[in-house]
Order: sequence, then structure tokens, then C-alpha cells
Amino acid sequence: MTSTLQPARAAEVEQRSGRWLALSVLVLAVLLVAVDATVLGLATPFISEDLRPSGTQLLWIGDVYSFVIAGLLVSMGSLGDRIGRKRILLGGATAFGAVSVLNAYATTPELMILARALLGVAGATLMPATLALIRNLFHDPRERSLAVGIWGATASGGTALGPIVGGLLLEHFWWGSVFLINLPVMAVLVLVGIRTLPESRNPDPGPWDLASVVLSLVGVVGVVYAVKEAAARGFTWPALATGLLGAAALYGFLRRQLLLPKPLLDIRLFRNRGFSGAVLADLLTVLGMSGLVFFLSQYLQLVQGRRPFEAGLFELPAALGAVAAGLVAGRAARRFSVRGVVSGSLAAIGVGLAALTTLSVSTGYPLLGTALLAVGVGAGFSFTVTADVILSSVPKEQAGAASAVSETAYELGAALGIALLGSIVTGVYRGFTGPAGTPSAAHESLGGAVEAAAGLPAHTSAALLHAARESFVHGLHLASGAGAAVLLATALAAWFLLKGQKL
Repeated sequence: MTSTLQPARAAEVEQRSGRWLALSVLVLAVLLVAVDATVLGLATPFISEDLRPSGTQLLWIGDVYSFVIAGLLVSMGSLGDRIGRKRILLGGATAFGAVSVLNAYATTPELMILARALLGVAGATLMPATLALIRNLFHDPRERSLAVGIWGATASGGTALGPIVGGLLLEHFWWGSVFLINLPVMAVLVLVGIRTLPESRNPDPGPWDLASVVLSLVGVVGVVYAVKEAAARGFTWPALATGLLGAAALYGFLRRQLLLPKPLLDIRLFRNRGFSGAVLADLLTVLGMSGLVFFLSQYLQLVQGRRPFEAGLFELPAALGAVAAGLVAGRAARRFSVRGVVSGSLAAIGVGLAALTTLSVSTGYPLLGTALLAVGVGAGFSFTVTADVILSSVPKEQAGAASAVSETAYELGAALGIALLGSIVTGVYRGFTGPAGTPSAAHESLGGAVEAAAGLPAHTSAALLHAARESFVHGLHLASGAGAAVLLATALAAWFLLKGQKL
């Protein structure tokens, strides 16, 4: 009997000592996806100059990645539960690296949009698998909270670090380098992950329902596209038809999940008020913040004239605040309360966004840095605690599907935020009145105005840049104000929805 127990105990010790190394691999995957989501912001002016996209194409380049990820996360999370989370993570990582090459060498706006969409397909396999593996690696609640805290700090910090990495690369290389940096990171992830990550899956998952996959993808992409088009052009018939198709597909998806004996997504998860409240908080938080993430880099470079790396460094307080808050978020939620930490964090983000409504062309760094620090700290606390709540609310067999719901809320919020808040900025910007002889391309984007001004006489160029920059900043004011209102309302909602919730 002793000889039987000793190998089991040795295996247990080995598993305990290796789980933190496995976590480092998962964190690497999260870091890469998070950086990739925001690194494009700094490269946008260079892509505009090289590929010459229209204003609408530029928004598609920015948000199609999130559209596709949002539409496929539930499907990929459920697929990981079925075929193995390690397998889908490593397969998705390999595909992510390969498609990054296509992004780097895109030669037309259409090819760039397609490449970003394919990158979204690969990215949809990564995030649910990382959280699901954490749920299965760490069984002790306090250890799991720390692991989720590290995961959350990396996700929040990576989002803010994207502009810094992008700025450093753009100082020395062409814009495609922001995608090629994915290759060595993915190589390390795959090689180390093969040896350190344990395989886990749902022991009784049922078949992977292809009809549910199609309904989920059509529903999410259709609804988000309709919102984007309605925000940009008003309620046109094509936008209305697409929205109705998406809504019908989502209704069909939900009905099908209720009827299937082994659904792709167990809708009963939403009966848990903590689960539903955390998911809703994530969606609305990212929606309110996305305008800041997408347009701040353009403000720093094209309005204030800063170099890419300098612009990236200016966004560093958000990264530092997110990392620091994420590491202590679980402890704070246990000492005070889940709803207190989440609501307070969302209110802090709202105040930070409200401060940005006072920006001008010549605003100094103290105001901007303080606002970014508040946003970063709030995001680090909120996203980490809500992720822990979501994972704690479900059995580990459903960790992949639950993680996918969490990430779907995040990506859907990003897509909707860029569509709605981005359309506010773009709509206000296009209405500026330039001097006589202003090219039509200058009204498409601020990058187009900067490029057009370079070929005009000095007096006309200065007048054009002044009008374009003032209009862009006014649009940023409105988007920041709208984001602040969303975050403050979400803070109030979280206070009631997360009442009595504990980690």
C-alpha cells in the first residue's frame, strides 16, 4: 500500500511545483493577445499613410479583430472543453504567429482587414483556454485568486503596454514590425507549453454543434456591424436588415442551447447573479474605455506631434497602475467586498475619463498622466475581481465556456465601443471647416489631414492642421464624456448586481 501511495504523492508534488511555471506560459499568451489588441493604435497613422484606407476602412482595420474574436469565443471555449484546452491553445498560438506575417505584409486596406479578421480567429482560441487552464491548475481558492490576479494584471498591463512596444518598434522599423514581434513570443509559448501545460477537458462534453457555432458568429457579428453602421451613417436599410439578421441568429442560438442536451453554452450559468453581473460589468467597462484606447495614441502623435516611442511612454501610468492593482485585487475583495472593489474601481475609471474632456491641443502631461493612472488602477482591480467571480461561479468542467463568455463580453465591448465612440470622433472630425483648397482626403482621418497638409503652402497647411486638430480634440471630448457616463452608470449597477458576492 505504501508503494502505491508514494508515486501518487510524488506526482502531486511535481504537479504543485510545476503549476506556476505553467502559469507563466499562460501569462505569455495573454500578454501577446492583449498587446496585439492595442499596438495597432500607434501604427494607425503609418498604416494610413502607406495603405491609404478610407475613414470607414480604418475603423474596420481597428475593430474587425474584436468582431471576429467576439463571434467565435464561445465556440472556441466550448471546443477547448471538448478536444482539450492545451491542444487548442498551442494550435491557436501557432496559427496566430503564422497569420501575423500576413498582417505585417498586407499591401491594401482590404487585405489588411482580412488579415486582422484571420488573426481574430486564431486569437479566439487563446484567451478562454488560458482562464480555463488556470481554473483546472489551481484548486485552492486563494491560490487561484493570486493566479487570476497575475492573469488580470498581465491582460490589463498588456493592453497599456501595447503602445509602448509599438512605439519602440516604430522608432526603428516599419509598421509591419508590430505584428512580426508575435513570432518569437509564440515560438517560446509553444515550445515551453508542450512540456509544462497539463491537458484538461470536460469528461462528458457532448458533440460540438456546428449549427450553434454558425448562429453565434452570425449573431454577434451581425448585431455589432449594424450598430457600427447605424452610428456612422444613421439607420439605413442595410444596417437595419443586418441587425435584424444578427438578432434573429442570436435568438436562434439561445433557443438551440436550451434544447440541446449538451449545449455549446449552458444558458443556466446566467441565473447566477454574480456571474451575470460580472459579465455585464466587463462588457460596459471595455465599451466605455475603448474610445480612449483607440484614439489616445493618435492624439499624442498627430495632435501634439510626439514621436511614437514617446507617445507609448506617455501611456505607461495605465500599465503600471493595472499591474499593481491586479496583483492585490483578490486580497482587497476579500478584505472589503467584491461589490465595493468593483464599483469603486469603475467609478475611478469614470472619473479618469471625465478628466479627459478637458484636453486641448497643448494640454500638459500631469493631467493626462494622472487620468491614465486612475484608468489603469481601476481596470486592474475590476477585471481581475470579475474574472475571479466568473471562474468561481462554475464547475471546472465548464471553465472553458464560462471563460469564453467573459472574454466575449470583453471583445464585444471593445468592438461596440470602437464602433460607437469611434463613430462619434469620426463624425465630429469630418465636419471641420478647412481653408480653401483642402483635399477631400483630409476629412477622412486626421492622418489624412497631416499627409495632405505636407503638400500645401505653409499658410494653408497651418490653417488646415489647426482646424483638423481642434475638430479631432472636440470629438475626443465627446467620446470621453460618453465613456465616463457609461462607467459611472456601470459602477452603480455593479453595486446592486454584485451584492453579497464573495470570492
